[in-house]
Amino acid sequence: MTTASVIKSVLTPLMRKSPRRMSFLALEEDSDISFCVGNEEIDCVRSKIAALSTPFKAMLCGSFIESKRSKIDFSQNGISVELMKAVDLYSRTKRVDMFSPKIVLELLSFAERFCCEEMKSACDIQLATFVNCMEDVLVLIEYGLEDRANVLVASCLQVLLRELPSSLHSPKVMRIFCSSEARERLASAGHASFLLCYFLSQVAMEEDMVSNTTVMLLERLKECATLKWQKALALHQLGCVWLERLEYKTAQCYFEAATEAGHVYSLAGIARSRYKQGQQHSAYKLMNTLISEYKAVGWMYQERSLYNTGEDKIADLNTATELDPTLSFPYKYRAVSKAEKKQTKDAISEIDRIIQFKLAPDCLELRAWFFIAIEDYGSALRDIRAMLTLEPSYKMFNVRLSGDDLIDLLNHKVQQGSQADCWLQLYDQWSSIDDIGSLAIIHQMLVNDPWKSLLRFRQSLLLLRLNCKKAAMRCLQLACNLSSSEHEKLIYEGWILYDTGHREEALAKAEKSILIQRSFEAFFLKAYTLSDSNLDPESSSYVIELLEEAIRCPSDGLRKGQALNNLGGKYVDSGKLDQAANCYMNALEIKHTKAHQGLARVYSLRNQQKAAYAELSKLIEKAHNNASAYENRSEYCDSEMAKNDLNMATELDPLRTYPYSYRAAVLMDDQKETEAIEELSKAIAFKPDLQMLHLRAAFYESIGNLNSALCDCEAALCLEPDHIDTLDLYNRARDQAIHPQQI
Repeated sequence: MTTASVIKSVLTPLMRKSPRRMSFLALEEDSDISFCVGNEEIDCVRSKIAALSTPFKAMLCGSFIESKRSKIDFSQNGISVELMKAVDLYSRTKRVDMFSPKIVLELLSFAERFCCEEMKSACDIQLATFVNCMEDVLVLIEYGLEDRANVLVASCLQVLLRELPSSLHSPKVMRIFCSSEARERLASAGHASFLLCYFLSQVAMEEDMVSNTTVMLLERLKECATLKWQKALALHQLGCVWLERLEYKTAQCYFEAATEAGHVYSLAGIARSRYKQGQQHSAYKLMNTLISEYKAVGWMYQERSLYNTGEDKIADLNTATELDPTLSFPYKYRAVSKAEKKQTKDAISEIDRIIQFKLAPDCLELRAWFFIAIEDYGSALRDIRAMLTLEPSYKMFNVRLSGDDLIDLLNHKVQQGSQADCWLQLYDQWSSIDDIGSLAIIHQMLVNDPWKSLLRFRQSLLLLRLNCKKAAMRCLQLACNLSSSEHEKLIYEGWILYDTGHREEALAKAEKSILIQRSFEAFFLKAYTLSDSNLDPESSSYVIELLEEAIRCPSDGLRKGQALNNLGGKYVDSGKLDQAANCYMNALEIKHTKAHQGLARVYSLRNQQKAAYAELSKLIEKAHNNASAYENRSEYCDSEMAKNDLNMATELDPLRTYPYSYRAAVLMDDQKETEAIEELSKAIAFKPDLQMLHLRAAFYESIGNLNSALCDCEAALCLEPDHIDTLDLYNRARDQAIHPQQI
């Protein structure tokens, strides 16, 4: 592979990227040694060649016979004339940027062979700049691995990761990660990490859990495991995959090995494997043991319910929901049970409980079938369209029916409106904060106009609001790909960068778009990006100017309402309550319903608490998704009414953390420390939130339970290592634990 002939045949695509034609004009320094390659002599400077590496120095300036010769035969070393000329030129200039990729690759192999570390590093860095796409990766990574060019390999891996999951479909890529020598080669290049294999295996599992690719990557993960917990995790993942492949005995073996390595969750895997092999009582007993020996959490009861019957099964599922309301199976089971009893509306109400805070395709599919059962075809069509927005290739009815086929069938039952009608419906649904309804309408509009980038962008906004980040990024990328102008594409690229944490780069995209064309979305993106930081008064004024400029640009009411709402927030932060109220009023005039929340804040700052409460009551009446409105209204009423509002917010959306924190703080004020900690623990069990972990750590510290306080601080710092308040609390609790006599 390192011979010149092989390189020449493989690197034809890269030859076009040569920065400039090489020049081998003699430099001023006189040559004093020649290297003979075939019939040609390449004149070099002995001291320069000797300086390339210790072996060359020993050969040319040491006790070897070559140190006495002025001509050295290199014909038997597989080195071409062109390569030797490049070596001479590099020895004089210490530069490789004038060479073609073919020559730089030959120099890399030469450097690896003759221990020329400085030359190798220069070639490594230069070759990394040639990697731009998968074609480049598949050509260059083999050379990087063979010659241990760490920077080149890293650059190739970066492109591979950027192209996931599609890059895993390439047999050449899989050979890089999964061949028998893959681990050794990646390790020699400094890239055989457990985390890399874990990331790749997770992507493969999401793409196709039962594929051979997934199995091979998990086997590599197991090989890369150096710590006990890493091995346990890899074995557990393998058990899950083999269980999904219906190989129950193999799965059980992996789960048992994981359990022996300390992976407690794998006991549930053993139980499931036994159950699938007809050992239901054995599975039930194992889950009983797990629940009795460890602190019970929701998924344990959910798992045991699979091996239970009758009222005991329902009791386990109810306990699972109580401990972890985010588990979807209990809702689905209870809903189906009610539907089987002809209580279809009750079944819909049951599945609504989870859909209203956690959107998943399988729950939407189930609700759609319930709607079909009561001949509410419009609602069924809405759910199927929303489901396909989340997962376009989703198959219904146990993989026997595509969502698109069912839409075609239901379209005959539901009157179809024009594109203009859809826009009016979207305006109404968006205004009533019915995100699922809005998604369904946009899906219908895209059927009629699939190349509309604006609609894909609106999809992404709704999906982000519903916390469906993966689907949102897919829609945003589609919007970018479908954009009809450069300034529009820059805006979508900016949002992609912002949503992936690249704030400065997003800002640059917005500014570049504004230079091309002043538009609402460009100004809004710039203002939104700048707002995502603690702003001084001058910066806040600049954001206000940007939002005002955005509002002056052409746009529709949906987006202008959002801009007015954001502008009102900036005026409130600046103490300009009259201007803020005007913004919120204007937003409400164009049906931006969330402006009620901002207007309530203005009333509160004016000490008009009843007016603030009334404003949020209007939002609760209008909004389809109103958990946040209940949460906010609790700030403008007495403690008993606040408690009721927060309880309602938790019932509607258990993932909202403020209600738990508020109730815990009230209990702490009443010196009910144990109850306060239990209130936080209920939520932390299924949502380990930074603020709640910090608050529970503070509660633990206040009652002298320093070990628990330190444990919660460490967990919080895993989520955000630089969180100053938690760092202070951690250091304080640690000092108290080390020097208790000084307390």
